[in-house]
Amino acid sequence: MEREQKRELVKSLHEAFSDTGVIVVSHNLGLTVTELTQLRREVREVGGTVRVAKNRLVKLALMDTPAESLMDLFTGPTIIAYADDPVSVPKVTVKFAKANEKLVLLGGAMGDMNLDIEGVKSLAALPSLDEIRGKMVGLLQAPAGKVARVISTPPGQLARVISAYSEKSEAA
Repeated sequence: MEREQKRELVKSLHEAFSDTGVIVVSHNLGLTVTELTQLRREVREVGGTVRVAKNRLVKLALMDTPAESLMDLFTGPTIIAYADDPVSVPKVTVKFAKANEKLVLLGGAMGDMNLDIEGVKSLAALPSLDEIRGKMVGLLQAPAGKVARVISTPPGQLARVISAYSEKSEAA
């Protein structure tokens, strides 16, 4: 890699580390090209990126970013996964590491907060933003659905229900 290519790589990584929601650092203990491609595909599907770069260049890119304290993790063959969504990339990397012992989690960062291995696993256990949005929509739609069902029932059934409730109140 020529000097200008290295500068461009450091610049692009610096921008990514400055703007990203989460970074997960792992050791590559002999992943094959097929396995690494599979990891990249899975991370890309959730909106993240996987990079393999020289540790020295990554350390230069980490300078003056919120994740600067991750520099100590970059020894040996490392893989960096990052994304804006703080849950998706940890979910994918933890799942991949469980299925493949050649990928060993080292830690990560969410903003300026360092994460150890347990912190990354805790993030992976949280529901993703899409899952939370789906639950919120379901909660908001439930009352409206109930009202619509009551309104759509024939008036005779509605009168019987009201009569039953009034008889129940009189008996009590």
